[in-house]
Amino acid sequence: MSSYKSVAVVGAGRLGTHILSALAATEKISVILLSRPGSSKTAPPGVLVVPVDYTDINAVSSVFKEHKVDVVLSTLGHEGVGMQKSLADAAKLAAVKLFVPSEFGSPTHGHTVEAYKAKNEIAAHLKSLGIPSTRIYTGCFMEFLPFIASYADGKITIIGKGDAPISYTSLADIAGFVAYVLTTVPVAQLENRILRLEGDRASWNDVAKLFKASVERVESFTGKDAEMRTGLLTLFETGAGSTGWDEPNKRDGSGSEAAGSANSLWPGHHWQTIKEVHSL
Repeated sequence: MSSYKSVAVVGAGRLGTHILSALAATEKISVILLSRPGSSKTAPPGVLVVPVDYTDINAVSSVFKEHKVDVVLSTLGHEGVGMQKSLADAAKLAAVKLFVPSEFGSPTHGHTVEAYKAKNEIAAHLKSLGIPSTRIYTGCFMEFLPFIASYADGKITIIGKGDAPISYTSLADIAGFVAYVLTTVPVAQLENRILRLEGDRASWNDVAKLFKASVERVESFTGKDAEMRTGLLTLFETGAGSTGWDEPNKRDGSGSEAAGSANSLWPGHHWQTIKEVHSL
């Protein structure tokens, strides 16, 4: 049984909002949401919103101490990843028991590309502070699949052959998993662990069949978010879209390092599939 009694969530975007609701619904743990001063963010019933400057280490530490925070969980987006360093420093001062950094995507360990490098630096900083951490790899958010694949007019647009497997997990499953493990799973199974989830697994060619779509192959994307999508799909073509991906050894892991290996921490749960989420 988990011994965590209080969690502070930082970031209330699409995923953060789902996690807040799932945590509050357990009624087993106290939940606060840290927000930037002046933010209009709201939270589900039972969740207290606490405005604080994320870069003010002493102020954040005081919030953690006041609310007896055991767990800090961050869902900050790419631009906010670096802010987690000051949050970690504050967590150290407040004797926080566990820090869950903003991962929630494909495996970042061992990667040197800038977006992933920043997350590895946060993991290294937490280790240097001696704060136990849990990194959660989820693969792509299942709901975002049409955007990532540029699905429109019966066609998806990809880079490469499209045969490499990619992991997908729904927002509801990610949030439910987080709430379950933080309130149920023994601490020893969470501290300094990488948890690899997978709700479904499919290559781009598999996705095209599911959506009954044709496939257009390009070398790069143009338009909005072109650089991000080009970089992401180029990585996926190497196999790095699987939550079991071992970047240093360029292969999929096995056993406890396999894609979906952490699903077993939530026994009896039905993980949503691509077909279910998109009503295919």
